[in-house]
Amino acid sequence: QLAESGGGLVQPGGSLRLSCTIAVDISRRNPIAWYRQAPGKEREWVASVTRNGNINHADFLQGRFTISRDADRNLVYLQMNNLKPGDTAVYYCHARLTNAWGQGTQGTGSP
Repeated sequence: QLAESGGGLVQPGGSLRLSCTIAVDISRRNPIAWYRQAPGKEREWVASVTRNGNINHADFLQGRFTISRDADRNLVYLQMNNLKPGDTAVYYCHARLTNAWGQGTQGTGSP
């Protein structure tokens, strides 16, 4: 119902764009969020976008990541810039009202 893609290994300072492909019925009804879970840590919220495009980002990102939504294509993106080793995590998308999760994609800002 949700499927993440676009993860990979990049050098510090590099960029990745993650995609979340969402089933049509879920996309129409849900705000969508990105979360991440680093090794040995709890899952944490990264950013959210509502059905009409209102967005919020976690303060700790300091403006490096941007969430966006293509409602026509049922896609939500997470553009990650200036990646740091601390951004290494599995990134998940989540449909809040349905409480559905994707399987996750590994994103690494690794030296």
